[in-house]
Amino acid sequence: MNIKKTIIGLLVLIAAVNSNAQVNEKENFGIGFLVGEPTGFSFKYWKSKEYAIDGGMAWSFLGNDGFQIYSDYLFHDYRLNNSEQWPAYYGIGALLEFEKDEGRKNDGDTIFGIRVPFGMTYFFENKKPYEFFIELAPVLELAPDIDISANVGIGLRFYF
Repeated sequence: MNIKKTIIGLLVLIAAVNSNAQVNEKENFGIGFLVGEPTGFSFKYWKSKEYAIDGGMAWSFLGNDGFQIYSDYLFHDYRLNNSEQWPAYYGIGALLEFEKDEGRKNDGDTIFGIRVPFGMTYFFENKKPYEFFIELAPVLELAPDIDISANVGIGLRFYF
């Protein structure tokens, strides 16, 4: 994997998260893990009760293997089951995937795509400090080729 591409991807992710972040309220930032496709680290920053920014750094084990960085803007809907502990969510975001170069055609590509995540989250102890989530995120890959893929997984975050 090209270290320059990784650094650029991390800077894009940090800029997306910090562009609207106001880290002055206690327990609005959570970090944890995601298991599925991809598998790795996950974070979430709550802007309000309904809106959040999430993201992750994870490894994809399908296809050419690759390292993904993604971030999404999420809306949480508490009306689906009238519960403060189990809201549905949806949103839109971006993904960068740095494929492993194994000498085959199109190996080593950097993929850029638009994510549209849908999921459910469960809050332990009245929202914090733990959150369980399950997510499906269709991805429209725009570069280097147009294609469709998906991210799917379950995870757990701890808030501080």
